[in-house]
Amino acid sequence: MNYFELYNLPISFQIDNALVKKKFYELSKRYHPDFYVNESDEKQAEILELSTLNNKAYQVLSDPLKRIEYVLSLNNMLADGDKYVLPQDFLMDMMDVNEALMEMEFDHDELKLAELSGQIDAKEMALFDELKSSTDEFDAKAGADAESILLRIKDIWYRQKYLMRIRESLNKFRV
Repeated sequence: MNYFELYNLPISFQIDNALVKKKFYELSKRYHPDFYVNESDEKQAEILELSTLNNKAYQVLSDPLKRIEYVLSLNNMLADGDKYVLPQDFLMDMMDVNEALMEMEFDHDELKLAELSGQIDAKEMALFDELKSSTDEFDAKAGADAESILLRIKDIWYRQKYLMRIRESLNKFRV
């Protein structure tokens, strides 16, 4: 059973967070281990497993980035050890950013840091817009176009992950 099935929701990138929270609380009450202390060991183990599944489902479905990763995994778009190759133009842009970060290690400059941060902000916003458009398109269409849309979402997801690492590096320079 996947997390969407557990919450009786369609597989979707855009979901109602209030409904996810409601389902979480509903299942938390239903599968609370304290209500099953007088049951058999097997029943207690089953309830504990369902309670754990509910907690994991909530953690994933309530977090947009984890949800994207999960939907991609459900659609066999991500594999363990996957060596995804990012687009060449993106890598060239990131090479420039990484060079600027390396220079920042030797010559810390708040103005350059702000400029670099602004560039990353702009790239993140562009990716967010692209992702929103693609996930909306996937949720609206099912079937023939689904795979090509999922491939596009996968590419955006990997680029976002890369930018998050860049953002972490940038944050190390903030005083």
